[in-house]
Amino acid sequence: MSSARVVLGTTGLCIHPLVIGTLPMGPLQANLDPAQGARIIRHALDRGANLIDTADMYGSYAHIRAASDGFGGEVVFASKTHAQTRESAREHVDRALRMLHIERLDILHLHGARLSDPFVERGEVFDEIRRLRDKGKVRFLGLSTHRVGAVRKATARNDIDVIHPLINREGLGIMDGTAAEMAAAIADAAAAGKGIYAMKALAGGSFIRDARASLQWVRKLPGVHAIAVGMLSTREVDANLALFEGDAEDEVWRALEHRTRRIRIMEILCKGCGACIEACPANAISLVNDRARVHEAACILCGYCASACPEFAIRVV
Repeated sequence: MSSARVVLGTTGLCIHPLVIGTLPMGPLQANLDPAQGARIIRHALDRGANLIDTADMYGSYAHIRAASDGFGGEVVFASKTHAQTRESAREHVDRALRMLHIERLDILHLHGARLSDPFVERGEVFDEIRRLRDKGKVRFLGLSTHRVGAVRKATARNDIDVIHPLINREGLGIMDGTAAEMAAAIADAAAAGKGIYAMKALAGGSFIRDARASLQWVRKLPGVHAIAVGMLSTREVDANLALFEGDAEDEVWRALEHRTRRIRIMEILCKGCGACIEACPANAISLVNDRARVHEAACILCGYCASACPEFAIRVV
């Protein structure tokens, strides 16, 4: 088991710098059955990773529960609510507690990925999750965001403990600034005591062929305590743990960085805007029933569509 640990801001939570991201294993992407997903998560837990990142919309609670049931070590549970009403937020939290068989979430993020001011635009929801914290159902409050401005707003608030920002070396997916601007906001947030664990270090898979350098770029940013990485095999878990602990094996990583990939479009997020069609140099995407569809025979896996999507609904997996 790894002994690597970092303290997540002023929360006092001691976590491994590799966060177990569960989005890819759920129905939005690979759609692994719970037993398959549980084996991957449990392997990561056994090896020392201890923060599991999920969300109500990910559909991965069954995978996490199967992995954590009977595990003797410490597990930190972080979830997100994309609710637009206080009733939905309450339902999201109650569902997480029920399905994970826990009494309290360690971290609950207001999931405001695209919102300019989530504390105003989702004010009712934020009031509710603060109430849930006061009732003991949530330990720490966080914000999940793709916006530099929202990170700045969260930094100024005493009631936000953790920030889960989008950051990668080219700034793909940042909606209101550059990678440098997001990096500066992250550094300031950490200096203010916020716990920071980053997302989209590989830009939804676009940087998979240069994954090691891309992950290390984010890891070295001032203020980044940890990175959430979606993993779909125990081999990926082992490779990422080795990388994060300074002992990456070239042979293993070469195989991972050259594995077969495909484009996956998450219909629940697609708005049918057509930006991916314009970006595709192979004419491999079209709109069907107002949703983007990829024609795999024509796709060259360049990842330009993922880079162009304003909703981050496209992944190279």
